[in-house]
Amino acid sequence: MSTTEPATAGGGPTDSAPEPNYLSHKQILVILGGLMAGMFLAALDQSIVGTALPQIVSEFNSLDKLSWVVTAYLLTSTASTPLWGKISDLYGRRPLFIAAILTFLAGSVLSALAQNIEELIGFRAVQGLGAGGLMSLAFATIGDVIPPRERGKYMGYFGAVFGLSSVAGPLLGGVLTDGPGWRWIFWINLPIGLVALGIVAAVLKLPHVKRSHKIDYVGAAVVTAAVTSLLLAVSWSGPTYGWGAGTTIALLVGAVALAVAFVFVELKVAEPIIPMDLFKGRIFSGYAGYTFLLGFAMFGALIFLPLYLQAVKDLSPTRSGLALLPMIIGIFSASIPSGQLMSKTGRYKIYPIISAVLVGGAMVMLSTLSMTTPYWQLAIYMFVMGAGLGLSMQITVTAAQNSVPRQHMGTATSTMTFFRSMGGAIGTAVYGAVLTSRLEIHLGEIVPNATQSMVDGLAKAANSVEALHALKEPMKGWALHGLVDAMGDVFLVSLPFLVIALVLAIITPEQKLAGRSDAPKPDDENIESSAAASMH
Repeated sequence: MSTTEPATAGGGPTDSAPEPNYLSHKQILVILGGLMAGMFLAALDQSIVGTALPQIVSEFNSLDKLSWVVTAYLLTSTASTPLWGKISDLYGRRPLFIAAILTFLAGSVLSALAQNIEELIGFRAVQGLGAGGLMSLAFATIGDVIPPRERGKYMGYFGAVFGLSSVAGPLLGGVLTDGPGWRWIFWINLPIGLVALGIVAAVLKLPHVKRSHKIDYVGAAVVTAAVTSLLLAVSWSGPTYGWGAGTTIALLVGAVALAVAFVFVELKVAEPIIPMDLFKGRIFSGYAGYTFLLGFAMFGALIFLPLYLQAVKDLSPTRSGLALLPMIIGIFSASIPSGQLMSKTGRYKIYPIISAVLVGGAMVMLSTLSMTTPYWQLAIYMFVMGAGLGLSMQITVTAAQNSVPRQHMGTATSTMTFFRSMGGAIGTAVYGAVLTSRLEIHLGEIVPNATQSMVDGLAKAANSVEALHALKEPMKGWALHGLVDAMGDVFLVSLPFLVIALVLAIITPEQKLAGRSDAPKPDDENIESSAAASMH
């Protein structure tokens, strides 16, 4: 059983949790295939849709509702993540993982058959609901069947899958959109999902101790409302109506008020979705904040690098996906060895620290991109970025799992996934706002005798790769130059957040990973915190 920090999470006595049922290496490898396939589904769909959006807009003639195709998926996947984790703690991982796969596949089929933009938005929300379960339950199941000490060598592969899907999404989306059509970005989920479903249904048979339980429906409703308000403000109202508009301010204020209300609700109910006592542990709370900040930073690179390649380097969606290969290599080359070393030594603290430094360094390098930057130079920057992400993506999840009581494994895992998703969602919106504002400023400096109408026209053209390439010289050169300069500012904006993440990684205590036979006791590194806890 995992060792735990002195502060124990609320929501039920620890003796209600099932005893560890760790599996053999051969059993783990079989289960791993199904879990990785399920996680690949959810992670791939976050990025594959982007390259198909221009064709979707052309077919449905609905540019004004374009952002909702992405927002609907993001909204339901983020808001449902804590709920999937909590319910799986009560009813078991296997039935919930199967339900998540079936929900995701149903949303995929319906999205592929959508006849208008409104239907597609609604069906994408169904997809997102399933994706929220796929991502968090895969990690929670790993926590059930593999002791923390051995978890690193397997979690490294999960990090590689996440990185592969993030970069392969634009590539696969481009190939399918250029080939059989955009609907195939949804049909492709069926064979992958059915494989995952078959493996999970056949081999994922874990013992689960049933206990009396109460679902926190009020908490679920409040956290969903809070996430909805925040994501609508940052991904819809802000960019559309302006950040000072009444609608945007009202949604942001509502999000803060609902978040505060959620904390009060969770402190009062018997079985909260996210037990607030989890955050009393310095390891869990430290890495939750770290995960949020790294998600905030990394999504900027993952979104704007394809834009740079397609707009500035004039690559097709397919070729731009291939050009991101150095990032995949960086993720693989860091996540797998670091996972192996973590399993060998039982230590992990150094990896998030190095990760924050590497990602910060990559952001500084990416901020120097220009119209003439050679690809080999960009490839080095992307490799460093990938290595930084690979060093922490799943290690922080393992550290958090190792620090909480076993009956809260699903809740802790889904909460970490929730923080990463929220960081990515907010970061994407913030970077978009920075790009828009800085683009106009740079265009005003670049264009000779620029008028506001000329700047507005060029800035509008920069929202579309096709519109940019349709411009005539010298306007095309001005617009591309302004876009590159604005991207440099976007990458630099991430640095303060990465500095905070680095500080969190340094000050968060380390707890040696538990092995198969370890008793639930604090190790030497946590003696001081144990003593401090006993004084309160």
